[in-house]
Amino acid sequence: MSTPDFEVGSGDDRIAGWRSGAGPAVLLLHGGPGLSEYMDSLEPELVDGYTVVRYQQRGLDPSTLAGPFDVASQAKDAIAVLDHLGYDRVTVVGHSWGGHLALHLLTLYPERLAAALIIDPLGAVADGGEADLGRILGERLTPEAAQRAAEIDEKAMRGEGTDLDQMEALNLVWPAYFADPVKAPPMPPLRISIPAYSATFDSIHDHFKRKSLVSGLPSCQVPTTLLLGAESPIPNKFGIETAALIPGAELRVVADSGHFPWLERPGVTRSELDALRARASL
Repeated sequence: MSTPDFEVGSGDDRIAGWRSGAGPAVLLLHGGPGLSEYMDSLEPELVDGYTVVRYQQRGLDPSTLAGPFDVASQAKDAIAVLDHLGYDRVTVVGHSWGGHLALHLLTLYPERLAAALIIDPLGAVADGGEADLGRILGERLTPEAAQRAAEIDEKAMRGEGTDLDQMEALNLVWPAYFADPVKAPPMPPLRISIPAYSATFDSIHDHFKRKSLVSGLPSCQVPTTLLLGAESPIPNKFGIETAALIPGAELRVVADSGHFPWLERPGVTRSELDALRARASL
């Protein structure tokens, strides 16, 4: 891991991140929750024309290991990064859980977002596709691998198990996130915080029960595009129904792509980002 370019706050409020490139600022939000930052793999596609800002979400170093691990705190961390770097408004690009977090930013801090590109997210309706994600990943694995991964995930959801257990599970399911598992790239050196993973999901589930996004997104005026992988293990219907909640939102489904469009279809994410910003007159 490279040395952070900036630090926001200190102690239990410390958030560390990286900034590269030149041009309009784009804030990247990685998935998880509780995972180490991995959006550096998208960075090369964007730095020619954009200032790319990414940070490690709380739960893992170089950011704080401490909570609270909930949606509200995660959203405040994103805004704290913008404040620290002096950005009044940015385009946000969120992937997976990071896309779900971006949806909450649209409802909580719309004045800070110039546009939003939401990549294959946990959706806003029902359970966001969480149950189907687990089922489909399992169907793409051998029965033995599926059972082992499910056992590890159940323990992690209870806040139990070890980091080594979670790394085992991630390695098992990684190829199943791709349209063609045989051609899946090697998994990056990911790390995970089980407390951040389990507690943030508790908060996500609470928001689903309260229908926070279902009630909040119809008031959103931020230009938004949802970019989905046609072969994602999160069924497209959840992204489609989420896009329908956001006035004027556009939907793009990428053929021959699973959960990581920029890895499977290089250039598509940059193209959609450029088109979104043009549509927003940015």
